[in-house]
Amino acid sequence: MREADTSVPASTAGHPVWQRISSYQFGPPEASLSFAARLARENGWSAARTERVIEEYRRFAFLAATGEAQVTPSDAVDQVWHLHLTYTRDYWERFCPDILGKPLHHGPTAGGPDERNHFFAQYADTLARYEAAFGAPPPSDIWPSAAQRLLDDPRARRVHPRDAILLSRPQAALLLLAFIGLFAFALFLWVQHG
Repeated sequence: MREADTSVPASTAGHPVWQRISSYQFGPPEASLSFAARLARENGWSAARTERVIEEYRRFAFLAATGEAQVTPSDAVDQVWHLHLTYTRDYWERFCPDILGKPLHHGPTAGGPDERNHFFAQYADTLARYEAAFGAPPPSDIWPSAAQRLLDDPRARRVHPRDAILLSRPQAALLLLAFIGLFAFALFLWVQHG
């Protein structure tokens, strides 16, 4: 069982849905590869980031279960939701009826400008409801701006490390500088001895 989260305001901490969600264990406890370990592996996250994002999924689920309007998750929170949905028995037979008290369906966008505008407004409403329920704005490294969430994040692609060499932008810049330096040195030697 998880320890109580003292960063949650008393009004939310005392809510029966929050009490059930906050102590809920995702995935079967006897699994060799835990829900959190699978999530970390699939997303390339550290254990600490994974636990933070799972906590934000709890908060998202609370907002979804206790409000009338639909909510939109951040991309990271959506990754937790996607994985949770694959644990179909846990999700549909236990989490939704027993923990949330209602079904929580995942409805991706149908695309187009009207849908984009709808999800921009819904995401803004989700962030406002989050702050009202939890007494502080959501962490921006997990809940980015609407523009990043709805315009930039959907461009992401899954890449298997066996198929590509993955470099961060700073690593790529250093590699490029090293290549330019090596080329300049080779050119210098060629001019000197050529």
